[in-house]
Amino acid sequence: MQIIDNKALLITTKKADQIVSLIPKSKLIDRQGDVGRVLVHWGFDETRLLRNLKIRNVPSPILRSYKWPGVYTPFDHQKTTAAFLAGQARCFCLSEAGTGKTSAAAWAADYLMNVRQIKRVLVVCPVSIMDTAWKADLFRTVMHRTVGIASGTREARRRIIEGDYEFVIINFDGVKVLTADLEKAAFDLIIVDECNAVQNVSTDRWKSLAQLIKPTTRLWMMTGTPAAQSPVQAYGLAKLVNPSSVPRFFGAFRDQVMYKISNFKWAPKVDAAETVHKILQPAIRFTKEECLDLPDLLYTTREVPLTKQQTHYYETIRKNLIAQAAGAEITAVNAATLLGKLLQVSAGCAYTPNREVIEFDIANRLNELIDVIEGTKQKVIVFVPFRHVLERLERDLAAKGLSVVGIHGGVAGSTRADYIRRFQTEQDPGGILLQPQAAAHGITLTRADTVVWWGPVPSAELYMQGNARAHRAGQKHPVTVVRLQGSSVERRIYGLLDGKLDLHQGLVDLFHQEVLA
Repeated sequence: MQIIDNKALLITTKKADQIVSLIPKSKLIDRQGDVGRVLVHWGFDETRLLRNLKIRNVPSPILRSYKWPGVYTPFDHQKTTAAFLAGQARCFCLSEAGTGKTSAAAWAADYLMNVRQIKRVLVVCPVSIMDTAWKADLFRTVMHRTVGIASGTREARRRIIEGDYEFVIINFDGVKVLTADLEKAAFDLIIVDECNAVQNVSTDRWKSLAQLIKPTTRLWMMTGTPAAQSPVQAYGLAKLVNPSSVPRFFGAFRDQVMYKISNFKWAPKVDAAETVHKILQPAIRFTKEECLDLPDLLYTTREVPLTKQQTHYYETIRKNLIAQAAGAEITAVNAATLLGKLLQVSAGCAYTPNREVIEFDIANRLNELIDVIEGTKQKVIVFVPFRHVLERLERDLAAKGLSVVGIHGGVAGSTRADYIRRFQTEQDPGGILLQPQAAAHGITLTRADTVVWWGPVPSAELYMQGNARAHRAGQKHPVTVVRLQGSSVERRIYGLLDGKLDLHQGLVDLFHQEVLA
């Protein structure tokens, strides 16, 4: 197959007569026996018909005519991903986290709008990435399109869904609550990010999403970790994208990929991975290692709401700080002390004047951290600003079966050295929890490809040095920095860290913005 003048395709095939009869303005150039050469206009409709005829390796016209808008130049693997998505009605994008699949999907959807194949897109994703990942990426790539986040009250969400937004972003439970409204809106394309959230066919989440998918609905499912825990997790995903690839009932599929050890224990069959690969098609996947043109240090922010208990105490403390500040001069020293109270609540604990510890519900952030750890291919470093929270996380993660160790100021030097040696040279532990003040300098942890900040540290030096524990000489993989945030004080401090501003003065300004505003 040849591309002629970037306008037409010259195809050598035994299906020449079929092509000429089905595709207007196509032209038979010559024939040798039963093989003919056909010239075909390189457009969207023509490409679709050629693929329906099982003509192999037909390039997507997005590579010919699309202008790739936005503030960034797409990488080659992103163009390949966008071309794949644009050419599929239903498919999987299984590329690893940090490979830019969100932007690739945005460009592919924009292209389909340009060629009038779709009008509206529904993006379904976790709450934590609705704004910081999807809305932000859409504004950076297809800023000429209208974007609305369906969040808040039922009526507020309904107004967004019924509005004239070309992209509507909603979380999984929002789909469950507003299924009828979403069904009425008749979205042409549904993109499901972190689609493992709908892997179980017996849940309301799965059933609500399935109700939205009509015969003409395009569906792109995105996750970097399909069937990460068990091959049976692939069943619900395949049943949405390619239902003919799996049995009608879950039990029959389980018997295909698992064998029963006891009444309550199953193990994967030898060919389970091959079966999962077969049913999760059509699919495209890039790993970080394959994306040689990726920058080697990537940043992503996950918005994780505070729990109701945290929110209550956060506002109570903030109001008390207003009273404390009345008539007093706010310096960098006392601003840091006062803001530290808000950071403590956001992270999950608070220290009383006599150093007693009050614990708060951290279920939302803990679940988000577990998702990050389970989706990490190599190992993970988690920076936790407060020792008590670090010790709590070490227990909670171990209870979930995750292999982690913790280093803080109370850990002996010999123990600390052993933890680091094992992290670098052995399979276990798979994760290490670090208090930034105790371990942000002087150690090498290049076995990790993911750095997580449980909460921000008000020191640009500690922040940069912490990221450098993995991103340094000896690192063989691109490193992703994941920042968890749920309160406005955390967002503001991350902003200061991004700008590498003078945090001493910045903390005073931050106090006035956060507490006295």
